[in-house]
Amino acid sequence: MSLVVNHNLMAMNASRNLSMAYGRLGTSTRRLSSGLRVSTAADDAAGLAIRELMRSDISALQQGVRNANDAISLIQTADGALQVIDEKLIRMKELAEQAATGTYTSDQRLIIDSEYQAMASEITRIANATDFNGIYLLNGNLSGAGGDQSAWISSYDGSGLDSAGPLHVHFGTGNDSAEDYYYIAIGGATASAFGLGNNADTSRSDYVGGASISTQSLAQQALEGIKQAIVSKDHIRASLGALQNRLEATISNLTIQAENMQAAESRISDVDVATEMTEFVRNQILTQSAVAMLAQANSLPKMAMQLIQG
Repeated sequence: MSLVVNHNLMAMNASRNLSMAYGRLGTSTRRLSSGLRVSTAADDAAGLAIRELMRSDISALQQGVRNANDAISLIQTADGALQVIDEKLIRMKELAEQAATGTYTSDQRLIIDSEYQAMASEITRIANATDFNGIYLLNGNLSGAGGDQSAWISSYDGSGLDSAGPLHVHFGTGNDSAEDYYYIAIGGATASAFGLGNNADTSRSDYVGGASISTQSLAQQALEGIKQAIVSKDHIRASLGALQNRLEATISNLTIQAENMQAAESRISDVDVATEMTEFVRNQILTQSAVAMLAQANSLPKMAMQLIQG
Protein backbone atom coordinates (compact mmCIF):
# COMPACT_ATOMS: atom_id res chain seq x y z
CA MET A 1 0.00 0.00 0.00
CA SER A 2 1.39 3.39 -1.02
CA LEU A 3 2.10 6.11 1.48
CA VAL A 4 -0.32 8.91 0.49
CA VAL A 5 -1.73 12.01 2.15
CA ASN A 6 -4.98 12.51 0.21
CA HIS A 7 -6.63 9.37 1.63
CA ASN A 8 -6.05 7.45 4.83
CA LEU A 9 -7.41 4.06 3.73
CA MET A 10 -6.26 2.27 6.88
CA ALA A 11 -8.16 4.78 9.03
CA MET A 12 -11.24 4.38 6.82
CA ASN A 13 -11.03 0.60 7.17
CA ALA A 14 -10.60 0.82 10.94
CA SER A 15 -13.49 3.28 11.16
CA ARG A 16 -15.76 0.95 9.19
CA ASN A 17 -14.88 -2.00 11.44
CA LEU A 18 -15.38 0.20 14.51
CA SER A 19 -18.84 1.24 13.27
CA MET A 20 -19.90 -2.38 12.69
CA ALA A 21 -18.57 -3.60 16.04
CA TYR A 22 -20.11 -0.64 17.84
CA GLY A 23 -23.48 -1.31 16.18
CA ARG A 24 -23.40 -4.96 17.28
CA LEU A 25 -22.39 -3.83 20.77
CA GLY A 26 -25.40 -1.50 20.83
CA THR A 27 -27.68 -4.36 19.77
CA SER A 28 -26.32 -6.60 22.54
CA THR A 29 -26.74 -3.79 25.06
CA ARG A 30 -30.36 -3.27 23.97
CA ARG A 31 -31.14 -6.97 24.21
CA LEU A 32 -29.51 -7.40 27.62
CA SER A 33 -31.15 -4.28 29.05
CA SER A 34 -34.64 -5.17 27.74
CA GLY A 35 -34.40 -8.94 28.14
CA LEU A 36 -35.82 -9.34 24.63
CA ARG A 37 -34.17 -11.00 21.67
CA VAL A 38 -36.86 -9.61 19.40
CA SER A 39 -37.77 -6.02 20.21
CA THR A 40 -38.00 -4.62 16.66
CA ALA A 41 -39.14 -6.11 13.38
CA ALA A 42 -35.53 -5.92 12.13
CA ASP A 43 -34.44 -8.43 14.77
CA ASP A 44 -36.75 -11.20 13.47
CA ALA A 45 -39.75 -10.19 11.34
CA ALA A 46 -41.41 -13.63 11.37
CA GLY A 47 -40.66 -14.14 15.06
CA LEU A 48 -42.18 -10.74 15.87
CA ALA A 49 -45.42 -11.63 14.06
CA ILE A 50 -45.67 -14.99 15.84
CA ARG A 51 -44.90 -13.41 19.20
CA GLU A 52 -47.60 -10.74 18.89
CA LEU A 53 -50.21 -13.34 17.98
CA MET A 54 -49.15 -15.44 20.95
CA ARG A 55 -49.29 -12.43 23.28
CA SER A 56 -52.84 -11.62 22.16
CA ASP A 57 -53.90 -15.24 22.75
CA ILE A 58 -52.23 -15.30 26.18
CA SER A 59 -54.08 -12.12 27.21
CA ALA A 60 -57.36 -13.54 25.89
CA LEU A 61 -56.84 -16.81 27.80
CA GLN A 62 -56.11 -14.94 31.02
CA GLN A 63 -59.30 -12.92 30.56
CA GLY A 64 -61.11 -16.17 29.77
CA VAL A 65 -60.04 -17.51 33.17
CA ARG A 66 -61.51 -14.41 34.79
CA ASN A 67 -64.71 -14.84 32.75
CA ALA A 68 -65.04 -18.45 33.93
CA ASN A 69 -64.43 -17.41 37.55
CA ASP A 70 -67.15 -14.76 37.22
CA ALA A 71 -69.51 -17.43 35.89
CA ILE A 72 -68.73 -19.62 38.90
CA SER A 73 -69.56 -16.69 41.19
CA LEU A 74 -72.84 -16.23 39.33
CA ILE A 75 -73.70 -19.92 39.71
CA GLN A 76 -72.89 -19.84 43.41
CA THR A 77 -75.17 -16.81 43.82
CA ALA A 78 -78.04 -18.63 42.12
CA ASP A 79 -77.41 -21.82 44.08
CA GLY A 80 -77.40 -19.93 47.37
CA ALA A 81 -80.78 -18.40 46.58
CA LEU A 82 -82.17 -21.79 45.57
CA GLN A 83 -81.00 -23.19 48.89
CA VAL A 84 -83.17 -20.61 50.68
CA ILE A 85 -86.07 -21.40 48.34
CA ASP A 86 -85.61 -25.06 49.26
CA GLU A 87 -86.21 -24.19 52.90
CA LYS A 88 -89.44 -22.39 51.97
CA LEU A 89 -90.66 -25.35 49.92
CA ILE A 90 -90.02 -27.69 52.83
CA ARG A 91 -92.03 -25.40 55.09
CA MET A 92 -94.85 -25.29 52.51
CA LYS A 93 -94.95 -29.09 52.39
CA GLU A 94 -95.08 -29.18 56.17
CA LEU A 95 -98.04 -26.76 56.10
CA ALA A 96 -99.79 -28.80 53.38
CA GLU A 97 -99.31 -31.95 55.44
CA GLN A 98 -100.79 -30.17 58.44
CA ALA A 99 -103.82 -28.91 56.50
CA ALA A 100 -104.40 -32.32 54.87
CA THR A 101 -105.44 -33.97 58.11
CA GLY A 102 -109.01 -33.95 59.35
CA THR A 103 -108.33 -32.64 62.85
CA TYR A 104 -108.46 -28.97 61.79
CA THR A 105 -111.46 -26.79 61.07
CA SER A 106 -111.92 -24.72 57.93
CA ASP A 107 -111.05 -21.54 59.80
CA GLN A 108 -107.81 -23.09 61.02
CA ARG A 109 -106.94 -24.25 57.49
CA LEU A 110 -107.43 -20.70 56.25
CA ILE A 111 -104.91 -19.55 58.86
CA ILE A 112 -102.49 -22.28 57.73
CA ASP A 113 -103.09 -21.27 54.10
CA SER A 114 -102.20 -17.67 54.88
CA GLU A 115 -98.72 -18.74 55.92
CA TYR A 116 -98.59 -21.07 52.92
CA GLN A 117 -99.29 -18.15 50.57
CA ALA A 118 -96.76 -16.00 52.42
CA MET A 119 -94.11 -18.67 51.77
CA ALA A 120 -95.08 -18.73 48.07
CA SER A 121 -94.80 -14.94 47.91
CA GLU A 122 -91.37 -15.08 49.55
CA ILE A 123 -90.19 -17.68 47.02
CA THR A 124 -91.28 -15.36 44.19
CA ARG A 125 -89.62 -12.37 45.85
CA ILE A 126 -86.32 -14.24 46.23
CA ALA A 127 -86.44 -15.46 42.62
CA ASN A 128 -87.18 -11.98 41.28
CA ALA A 129 -84.59 -10.27 43.48
CA THR A 130 -81.63 -12.61 43.00
CA ASP A 131 -79.16 -10.98 40.60
CA PHE A 132 -75.48 -10.97 39.78
CA ASN A 133 -74.04 -7.72 38.42
CA GLY A 134 -77.55 -6.62 37.43
CA ILE A 135 -78.39 -9.92 35.70
CA TYR A 136 -81.48 -11.53 37.23
CA LEU A 137 -80.90 -15.25 37.60
CA LEU A 138 -84.07 -17.00 38.78
CA ASN A 139 -86.94 -15.04 37.25
CA GLY A 140 -86.91 -17.10 34.03
CA ASN A 141 -84.96 -14.64 31.85
CA LEU A 142 -82.10 -17.14 31.50
CA SER A 143 -84.28 -20.11 30.67
CA GLY A 144 -83.26 -22.11 27.61
CA ALA A 145 -85.48 -23.89 25.15
CA GLY A 146 -85.24 -27.64 25.58
CA GLY A 147 -82.69 -29.25 27.82
CA ASP A 148 -79.44 -29.44 25.86
CA GLN A 149 -76.71 -27.16 24.54
CA SER A 150 -77.88 -27.19 20.92
CA ALA A 151 -81.37 -26.08 21.92
CA TRP A 152 -79.95 -23.31 24.12
CA ILE A 153 -77.90 -21.97 21.21
CA SER A 154 -81.05 -21.51 19.13
CA SER A 155 -82.78 -19.60 21.94
CA TYR A 156 -79.84 -17.29 22.64
CA ASP A 157 -79.78 -13.81 21.08
CA GLY A 158 -76.83 -11.53 21.74
CA SER A 159 -77.44 -9.10 18.88
CA GLY A 160 -79.07 -6.46 21.07
CA LEU A 161 -77.66 -4.30 23.84
CA ASP A 162 -79.22 -6.72 26.31
CA SER A 163 -78.74 -10.41 25.52
CA ALA A 164 -81.75 -12.70 25.68
CA GLY A 165 -81.93 -16.37 26.51
CA PRO A 166 -79.31 -18.52 28.25
CA LEU A 167 -76.19 -16.89 29.66
CA HIS A 168 -73.26 -17.01 27.21
CA VAL A 169 -69.93 -17.73 28.98
CA HIS A 170 -66.97 -17.00 26.68
CA PHE A 171 -63.48 -18.11 27.68
CA GLY A 172 -61.65 -19.18 24.48
CA THR A 173 -59.51 -17.09 22.12
CA GLY A 174 -61.84 -17.57 19.15
CA ASN A 175 -65.53 -18.03 18.50
CA ASP A 176 -65.88 -21.78 17.98
CA SER A 177 -68.80 -23.05 20.06
CA ALA A 178 -67.13 -26.44 20.47
CA GLU A 179 -64.09 -24.94 22.17
CA ASP A 180 -64.54 -21.33 23.17
CA TYR A 181 -67.84 -20.95 25.03
CA TYR A 182 -70.95 -22.58 26.35
CA TYR A 183 -74.21 -21.56 27.91
CA ILE A 184 -75.75 -21.45 31.36
CA ALA A 185 -79.53 -21.90 31.31
CA ILE A 186 -81.38 -21.35 34.60
CA GLY A 187 -85.09 -22.12 34.76
CA GLY A 188 -87.53 -19.83 36.52
CA ALA A 189 -87.80 -20.44 40.26
CA THR A 190 -90.80 -18.31 41.15
CA ALA A 191 -93.73 -19.90 42.98
CA SER A 192 -95.92 -19.61 39.88
CA ALA A 193 -93.22 -21.34 37.79
CA PHE A 194 -93.35 -24.20 40.29
CA GLY A 195 -97.15 -24.22 40.15
CA LEU A 196 -97.56 -23.05 43.73
CA GLY A 197 -99.46 -20.22 45.40
CA ASN A 198 -102.39 -18.09 44.36
CA ASN A 199 -100.68 -17.01 41.11
CA ALA A 200 -100.15 -20.58 39.89
CA ASP A 201 -101.53 -21.40 36.46
CA THR A 202 -104.03 -24.12 37.30
CA SER A 203 -104.87 -24.63 33.62
CA ARG A 204 -101.46 -26.08 32.84
CA SER A 205 -101.49 -29.69 31.68
CA ASP A 206 -98.87 -30.63 34.27
CA TYR A 207 -100.64 -28.93 37.18
CA VAL A 208 -101.39 -31.40 39.98
CA GLY A 209 -102.10 -29.02 42.84
CA GLY A 210 -100.40 -26.52 45.11
CA ALA A 211 -102.22 -23.26 44.46
CA SER A 212 -103.89 -23.35 47.87
CA ILE A 213 -104.34 -25.50 50.96
CA SER A 214 -107.51 -23.80 52.19
CA THR A 215 -109.44 -27.10 52.07
CA GLN A 216 -108.47 -30.62 53.02
CA SER A 217 -108.76 -31.78 49.40
CA LEU A 218 -106.58 -28.93 48.08
CA ALA A 219 -104.01 -29.61 50.79
CA GLN A 220 -103.83 -33.27 49.80
CA GLN A 221 -103.30 -32.29 46.15
CA ALA A 222 -100.70 -29.71 47.16
CA LEU A 223 -98.49 -32.44 48.60
CA GLU A 224 -97.89 -33.83 45.11
CA GLY A 225 -97.49 -30.34 43.63
CA ILE A 226 -94.88 -29.38 46.21
CA LYS A 227 -93.05 -32.64 45.58
CA GLN A 228 -92.83 -31.81 41.88
CA ALA A 229 -91.70 -28.27 42.73
CA ILE A 230 -88.88 -29.63 44.89
CA VAL A 231 -87.82 -31.98 42.07
CA SER A 232 -87.86 -29.07 39.58
CA LYS A 233 -85.78 -26.97 41.95
CA ASP A 234 -83.34 -29.84 42.45
CA HIS A 235 -82.96 -30.21 38.67
CA ILE A 236 -81.95 -26.53 38.47
CA ARG A 237 -79.44 -26.91 41.30
CA ALA A 238 -78.01 -30.12 39.84
CA SER A 239 -77.56 -28.44 36.46
CA LEU A 240 -75.82 -25.48 38.09
CA GLY A 241 -73.55 -27.79 40.08
CA ALA A 242 -72.54 -29.68 36.94
CA LEU A 243 -71.80 -26.41 35.15
CA GLN A 244 -69.69 -25.20 38.08
CA ASN A 245 -67.61 -28.38 37.97
CA ARG A 246 -67.23 -27.97 34.23
CA LEU A 247 -66.11 -24.36 34.62
CA GLU A 248 -63.54 -25.35 37.24
CA ALA A 249 -62.12 -27.92 34.81
CA THR A 250 -62.13 -25.28 32.09
CA ILE A 251 -60.19 -22.87 34.31
CA SER A 252 -57.57 -25.53 35.00
CA ASN A 253 -57.19 -26.22 31.27
CA LEU A 254 -57.03 -22.53 30.35
CA THR A 255 -54.37 -21.89 33.00
CA ILE A 256 -52.19 -24.71 31.68
CA GLN A 257 -52.74 -23.57 28.10
CA ALA A 258 -51.77 -19.99 28.91
CA GLU A 259 -48.67 -21.20 30.78
CA ASN A 260 -47.51 -23.36 27.87
CA MET A 261 -48.15 -20.58 25.38
CA GLN A 262 -46.20 -18.18 27.58
CA ALA A 263 -43.27 -20.59 27.53
CA ALA A 264 -43.45 -20.81 23.74
CA GLU A 265 -43.59 -17.03 23.44
CA SER A 266 -40.58 -16.73 25.72
CA ARG A 267 -38.52 -19.07 23.56
CA ILE A 268 -39.21 -16.85 20.55
CA SER A 269 -38.98 -13.45 22.17
CA ASP A 270 -36.68 -13.54 25.19
CA VAL A 271 -32.92 -13.25 25.00
CA ASP A 272 -30.58 -16.01 26.16
CA VAL A 273 -28.55 -13.94 28.61
CA ALA A 274 -25.56 -16.31 28.68
CA THR A 275 -25.22 -16.39 24.89
CA GLU A 276 -25.86 -12.68 24.48
CA MET A 277 -23.37 -11.80 27.24
CA THR A 278 -20.71 -13.76 25.37
CA GLU A 279 -21.55 -11.80 22.22
CA PHE A 280 -21.49 -8.55 24.22
CA VAL A 281 -17.97 -9.19 25.54
CA ARG A 282 -16.78 -10.15 22.04
CA ASN A 283 -18.17 -6.96 20.51
CA GLN A 284 -16.81 -4.90 23.39
CA ILE A 285 -13.30 -6.24 22.75
CA LEU A 286 -13.66 -5.67 19.00
CA THR A 287 -14.85 -2.11 19.62
CA GLN A 288 -11.92 -1.34 21.91
CA SER A 289 -9.50 -2.90 19.41
CA ALA A 290 -11.00 -0.91 16.54
CA VAL A 291 -10.68 2.34 18.53
CA ALA A 292 -7.02 1.60 19.23
CA MET A 293 -6.27 0.75 15.59
CA LEU A 294 -8.12 3.85 14.38
CA ALA A 295 -5.90 5.96 16.61
CA GLN A 296 -2.83 4.26 15.14
CA ALA A 297 -4.11 4.63 11.56
CA ASN A 298 -4.73 8.35 12.10
CA SER A 299 -1.10 8.79 13.10
CA LEU A 300 0.35 7.04 10.04
CA PRO A 301 0.15 10.06 7.63
CA LYS A 302 2.67 11.76 9.90
CA MET A 303 5.26 9.43 8.30
CA ALA A 304 4.70 11.18 4.97
CA MET A 305 5.22 14.56 6.64
CA GLN A 306 8.56 13.35 7.99
CA LEU A 307 9.67 12.47 4.46
CA ILE A 308 8.52 15.85 3.16
CA GLN A 309 10.22 17.77 5.94
CA GLY A 310 13.37 15.64 5.79
